[in-house]
Amino acid sequence: MKVIKSIACSLVLCCIASIGLTSPARAESPHTDDPAQLNLHAMLSPVPASAKFIDEGYYIWGGSMVRDADGKCHLLYSRWPRDLKHGAWVTHSEIAHAVADHPLGPYKHVDIALPERGGEYWDGLCTHNPTVHEFDGKYYLYYMGNTGDGKPTERLNWTHRNNQRIGVAVADHPAGPWKRFDQPLIDITPDESAHDALMTSNPSILRRSDGTFVLIYKAVGLKRERPFGGPVVHLAATSDSPTGPFEKHMKPLFTVPGENFSAEDPFIWSQGDTCLAIVNDHHGAFNGLNNDSLSLFTSKNGLDWEIAANPLVTARELTWADGTYQKLNRLERPQLWMENGKPAVLFCAAEETAQQVHSFNVHIPLTPPDAK
Repeated sequence: MKVIKSIACSLVLCCIASIGLTSPARAESPHTDDPAQLNLHAMLSPVPASAKFIDEGYYIWGGSMVRDADGKCHLLYSRWPRDLKHGAWVTHSEIAHAVADHPLGPYKHVDIALPERGGEYWDGLCTHNPTVHEFDGKYYLYYMGNTGDGKPTERLNWTHRNNQRIGVAVADHPAGPWKRFDQPLIDITPDESAHDALMTSNPSILRRSDGTFVLIYKAVGLKRERPFGGPVVHLAATSDSPTGPFEKHMKPLFTVPGENFSAEDPFIWSQGDTCLAIVNDHHGAFNGLNNDSLSLFTSKNGLDWEIAANPLVTARELTWADGTYQKLNRLERPQLWMENGKPAVLFCAAEETAQQVHSFNVHIPLTPPDAK
């Protein structure tokens, strides 16, 4: 990895000011309050060192943040032991809990939010890819869980991978305790022709302006050869309640003709009557980059999506507040922290090298271009 350094120490103070989201000019289009014209790429700002969350003993992969009534920031994130290697995410991941006084960090690990609870439970051995939300004074933690033989393998333990299902845990406070359920929130469809006949995972949820909920999730069918299956698509489900029941809508989302796995990890949210989604665009097909990157979509109802007016969110790269530019092997699992109803911090999982020896979370400040 080639790292280029320049002298820019004054940027550190800029990144910590206010909510820590100011930075030098990098605007690519005027600021607008129309969410359909949102330009997240133009809002990316240099990342202070305190906004890197890393643990030498664990892989860290993705995090989602909420604030409690006292203003404390709570990060729910995935982690698993480094000595088990990268592929153990599917057998040994656990959703952990860290806290900070500021959305950007620094975060300190506190405890395990959703610990192992036994292979007899659908989510008893592995919990992964959290997204946490506050609705009407309660906190809802959506996640993937699975069970199996509990054995880490060099690549993937396919039993665990194909036992992935979607769950939700509920708490009165983001520090827990979290009430878990004995059945998945989104299970597979018992129809071999269904797009989600093999597994379901990676949930994301929003509340529409009419008060109803849309949940989008990763789905894998049985139309391709097992154990991988496929194609890998995304489906939506709707409900009047954050805990369901959810009605599935079986139209595949974020697809590219001829591709088996075009997108992953959508994070969805609403601003007024507009729904938005950041997705991991595996081939850069939606933003024209022609490389793995993050892309933006918009929707009027959360069910029918189109590429946004400003589709590029970011390539696999970071600019740090000290002026260092870093190219990454992976930058995935986008999640947003909203400040006053608008995007303020982009949380991502990051991996530096293709050898997959370590990973960390990074919290990228977002600043409106006209505020830079």
